[in-house]
Amino acid sequence: MNEPRNVTVIGAGIVGMACACYLKRDGHDVTVIDPLPPGEGCSKGNAGHISPGGCLPMAMPGVLSKVPGWLADPFGPVRIRWRYLPRAAPWLMRFVGMGTREKAEVSADALRALHAPVFEAYDPLVQHAGAEDLIIRSGQLYVYETEEGLENDRMGWEMRRARGVEVQELDADTIRQIEPTLAPIYRRGVYLPEHGFCRNPQRLVHALAEQFIRDGGTVLGRAVTRFEIGPDGPRRLHTEAGEVEASDIVIAAGAWSHKLTAMLGDRLPLESQRGYHLEFAAPGVAPLNTVTSPERSFAATPMETGLRFAGTVEFAGLSAPPDYRRARILRDLGRRMYPGLANGGTSEWMGHRPSLPDSLPVIDRATRFPSVYYAFGHGHTGVSGSPVTGRIIADLVSGRPPEIDISPFRVDRF
Repeated sequence: MNEPRNVTVIGAGIVGMACACYLKRDGHDVTVIDPLPPGEGCSKGNAGHISPGGCLPMAMPGVLSKVPGWLADPFGPVRIRWRYLPRAAPWLMRFVGMGTREKAEVSADALRALHAPVFEAYDPLVQHAGAEDLIIRSGQLYVYETEEGLENDRMGWEMRRARGVEVQELDADTIRQIEPTLAPIYRRGVYLPEHGFCRNPQRLVHALAEQFIRDGGTVLGRAVTRFEIGPDGPRRLHTEAGEVEASDIVIAAGAWSHKLTAMLGDRLPLESQRGYHLEFAAPGVAPLNTVTSPERSFAATPMETGLRFAGTVEFAGLSAPPDYRRARILRDLGRRMYPGLANGGTSEWMGHRPSLPDSLPVIDRATRFPSVYYAFGHGHTGVSGSPVTGRIIADLVSGRPPEIDISPFRVDRF
């Protein structure tokens, strides 16, 4: 390993904290900078799925035929605010262009490699932080109301199988045995026994951050405004609360990362796929697994804080206010899934998924500055991709070869 470095990680979400924890394990002097406390961004309210076999890109073959329906339905699974459409159009065109079988296969190979060791990569972090109870390996259940729905997704399930993912198809009776509180409307299902979920992604990030600080790491609550470039690259960060010295920098700022990379000469097509959730604090039902309805594009997760229904995609940028009608759609969908759902209090949330058109993150060095590292763009799979990303960044900073081929995640692929 190289000599210990002075590393600044920009971003205190699940990806940034995983990078910081793995860097600290290597003996580096690590500082994390974020204007929000750890875990208060997209990590706070996601669906919490941990999916070693989560390898399908969003842009699957046939995506182009779905775009008109998305645009026409204001309450469908995808919404684009009309005022934002001119800004989103270039990203959407790239996204649609990725929707070929050949490109989907390439993305699937890369995502499988990144996600397959997720539980192994989480183990040392959560054990050290005393947060093992948050990682649940109970499997994931996908349910379909029609035979046609399952057949429409057949290509995706076969792509998973081809990459070694265990996929078990279920009939209606077996679905009810696994999850008795589900509505009797589901005729077919798919069970992924090697998968699981995080019971509270926000508490997971808090636990990692607290252990990181106990280990001597530093967390600063401030925003980076610019980089000061020296002869060998950025060596000082300017914030609204002063300057921060750094020999190495990791940009893991989620949906805001492209604003920072642009200052360093790397312009990337990063877009926020705004996601919503609705959570029942006292749901009256107790599912054992995450349950996803691919036909209606939402998922239910039994969190320690309640039953969370998450889903929908909205393109409206980083600054537009939330439209919580998107979250309230999930109330009706949840009651359809669980007829016994109680009428107790609910909470609503919106967060920014940092998404690139090919569904792959950027995990690489900056093109101009070898001491700057990128770790962002995980989209819908941040909880699954973060621990292995953290190990890769630590490998790069410490001079070790990464455990997987990271060429699919290079910064210059667009």
